[in-house]
Amino acid sequence: MNKNSYLNENKIREIETSITKKRCFKEKLFSRFTKGIVEFDMISPGDKIAVCISGGKDSMLMAKLFQELKRHDKFPFELVFLVMDPGYNEANRKKIEENAELTGVPVTIFETEIFNSVYNVEKNPCYLCARMRRGYLYKKAKELGCNKIALGHHFDDVIETTLMSMLWGGQVQTMLPKLKSKNYEGMELIRPMYYVREEDIKAWRDYNGLTFLRCACRFTEKLEAESGESSESKRLETKNIIKELKKTNPNIEANIFNSMKNVYIDAVLEYKKDDVKHSFMDEY
Repeated sequence: MNKNSYLNENKIREIETSITKKRCFKEKLFSRFTKGIVEFDMISPGDKIAVCISGGKDSMLMAKLFQELKRHDKFPFELVFLVMDPGYNEANRKKIEENAELTGVPVTIFETEIFNSVYNVEKNPCYLCARMRRGYLYKKAKELGCNKIALGHHFDDVIETTLMSMLWGGQVQTMLPKLKSKNYEGMELIRPMYYVREEDIKAWRDYNGLTFLRCACRFTEKLEAESGESSESKRLETKNIIKELKKTNPNIEANIFNSMKNVYIDAVLEYKKDDVKHSFMDEY
């Protein structure tokens, strides 16, 4: 074993030990990861799960948490660590590959031309990009024999999406912990990081001295270079709103999350079920 291989194996052990042995990370990361999986029945015996890695902190941590879960091996399931290259520049592609080696995640990489497809789209390029990414991930995962894809969305993503839908979309909806695919029969999406907080992910990243991609999108890079404005400005604005509200109400995040569990249909003006609109006037 050469020196570099030895150092890398030590680093992998340190990263894995931080999840399993360091109490705060075990409780705030692994325990909350398994809580979401159990509460929402995300994994069944015989599943083959494509753990989708974008190169950011969230999906890389999710990959390590899945590896730890697999070691417990309470029932048989398989994992594929899937990276889609939508057209990264050389530096970003290399960073993902280096992080995969550094953290001990055996990734399967496939390439698409999504960035080229959406680069000149003026209206909602991020929405189109996200939909295209999802479709390619489903397709590739199914080709590899998987029946589920796992995405690294966390608790903060959930509450921000909930609030954004009301403030900017004029509707009430949230990010669900699992979804059945409408276009790929037999495929399901799961979000096992549903209860994991972003601040704890950042703490784990910094504790281990890791650096990940923030956003490798060409459109985002272009927008920030031209105007200094991020395409994630609405999400950032929502983050700041939550941060301000938290100053006077420390329970604000939990309340936003729990509001999606406490919807009283009798006190709602209108709601949709299977794309059919219902009004309180229907039974008034």
